[in-house]
Amino acid sequence: MNDNPIIVAITGASGSLYGLKLIQSLAELRHKVAVVISDHARIVLKKELEEDFPRIDHPNVTFMNYRDISAPIASGSYQTRGMIICPCSMSTLGEISNGISRNLIARAADVTIKEGRKLLLVPREMPFSAIHLENMLKLAKIGVTILPAAPGFYQKPKSIDDLVVFVVGKILDCFGIEHELFKRWGQDELNLEELGTL
Repeated sequence: MNDNPIIVAITGASGSLYGLKLIQSLAELRHKVAVVISDHARIVLKKELEEDFPRIDHPNVTFMNYRDISAPIASGSYQTRGMIICPCSMSTLGEISNGISRNLIARAADVTIKEGRKLLLVPREMPFSAIHLENMLKLAKIGVTILPAAPGFYQKPKSIDDLVVFVVGKILDCFGIEHELFKRWGQDELNLEELGTL
C-alpha cells in the first residue's frame, strides 16, 4: 500500500454512485483515500439514493471538510498520488479550468495541476455545451484526464451496479491500479459474433 493518498472528490453532478463505489473500491484494494464532498453533492446524493451520505468506516478513508482551505490537500507540500473528481459538475469543471479556488475541491485540483500530479475528471452531463467542451479541451491540453461516465455494454450488463463498476474500473486503470471489477475485452473468448451485427 502506498502511504500517499489519492484524493477523491464528489461534486453536485448526477451519478453519486460512481464516487461512492470508487471510494469503497480504493479502500478495499488497500489504497489510502482523502475524500471531499461538496454541499451540492450531498443534496444530489440524497435525491438519488434517498438517504444521506452513507458512513464509510474504513481505516484507509479520511474525510475532509469541503470548506476547509487549510486542509492538508490544499498545499502542494502535502504528497498525494493525484486526484479524481467523480462525478464532476460543469461548475467545478469551469472553476478548475479557470484557476478559481473557492473551496477545497477546486483548490486541491489546482494544487494537483501545479504540482504535476495526475488529475482525472468524470463529467456526468448531457448534452455538453460548447463552453463545457472548451473547458474540457483546455484541461486535456495540460494533461488532465477527462473520463466521461459512459460505460461499455460489451459485457452485457444486467444491473446498474454492472454499469457503475465499469466506469470505476476504467478510472482505476488510468491510475495503474489492478482490479477485477469487470471482464476485459477478450476475456472468456468474447468475440464480435457474441455482440451481433455491428
